[in-house]
Amino acid sequence: MRVVIAGAGSVGRSIARELIRNGHHVLLVDRDADGEQVSKVPDASWLQADACELEALSEAGLADCDVVVAATGDDKVNLVLSLLAKTEFGVPRTVARVNNPKNEWMFDEAWGVDVAVSTPRLMTALVEEAVSVGDLVRIFEFQQGRAMMVEMTLPVGSPYAGARVGDVPFPVDTVLTGIIRDGSPIAPSRDDALEPLDELLFVTTPEAEAGLESLLSPGERQRRDDSDD
Repeated sequence: MRVVIAGAGSVGRSIARELIRNGHHVLLVDRDADGEQVSKVPDASWLQADACELEALSEAGLADCDVVVAATGDDKVNLVLSLLAKTEFGVPRTVARVNNPKNEWMFDEAWGVDVAVSTPRLMTALVEEAVSVGDLVRIFEFQQGRAMMVEMTLPVGSPYAGARVGDVPFPVDTVLTGIIRDGSPIAPSRDDALEPLDELLFVTTPEAEAGLESLLSPGERQRRDDSDD
């Protein structure tokens, strides 16, 4: 897979290293790219250019790439790049970094964004996931299709603790995609049982979110008990 990443700060470089480690071809685009930055990700290709200029994007070969990642620290740049990638070059998939949560509402298909990643929201989700049992926590949103991934740690008192996955009347447009039990991932089948304190991963919609939480965790919420750790 060929990936173009705009923004060679710490976020962009970290993404590049992971993709390269997984065998993908990465081009980093940054107008301030210099020898020192290049040395930090020597296995990537580099282009010193403004990611909002069509000529630079043509030189970067956006028409032949599979994914564009807008990872700069400027939301305006990330939006413009995503829009150009979609409308001018037909890039199949765009991923954009959201720096200011107040701008998150703009990162949708109207601006060419397939997936918006909000670092503040993700950090909030990770904090909530770490301390809550029975709360539905948004991990991230897929802008196309208005779907999102959510997580819940199944409380001990859930009416569906011990139930077969196939017997749980999940809301419409809700899919249980994974179970994490004792630190190990499980691909759920209809015959698997849900156990108390399972971490459940779902793809669902905003409309189904409240119903899913009420189904699995009615009543009051509880905090994780880490006293035995």
